[in-house]
Amino acid sequence: MTLPVKRVGAALDFSHAAFGIPIVHVRIAECFMHLATDCVQFFSVDIEGHAEQYLLLNVSRTVKCIDDHASEEVRYWRPEDERPEKTGQYRAVYGMRLDPAKVGEVKIFRPWGWTVALIVSEEVKQALEDLKATGVNFKEV
Repeated sequence: MTLPVKRVGAALDFSHAAFGIPIVHVRIAECFMHLATDCVQFFSVDIEGHAEQYLLLNVSRTVKCIDDHASEEVRYWRPEDERPEKTGQYRAVYGMRLDPAKVGEVKIFRPWGWTVALIVSEEVKQALEDLKATGVNFKEV
C-alpha cells in the first residue's frame, strides 16, 4: 500500500493518514510492540518520497471508560437527529476525562464510542518521549 504525502515537510515518527489512521515510523512501532503487544497490529506502507519504513498502526483494543460527568461536555445522537443507527452513541466529546478504574492496565486503546481518540498509558508516553518521537502530542485525560 502506498500513501501520498498531503503536507510537504520534515518526516515525522507519528502522523495521520486519511480518516485519522495513525502512521508510525518502524522505531515507534517497536516501542508499541514491546509495551502493548496485545493491543496493536501493524501493516506495512510506503510513503511517497520516503525510503524509510513506515507502518499503519491499528489499535485493536477499545475500553468503555469515558467519564461523562467529569468530561467538560458530551453530546449524544438523539432520535430527533434522524440518524437511528447512531441514536444513543456519542456525537461529541469535549474536555474528555476517563474513569481510571475502567481503564485498568491497558497500555494503548481507543475509548469505546469515541474512537477518534487514541489513548496511551503514562508508561507508553514516557517511552515515546525518551525516544524523542516527533509528531506526538499528549493531553491528560
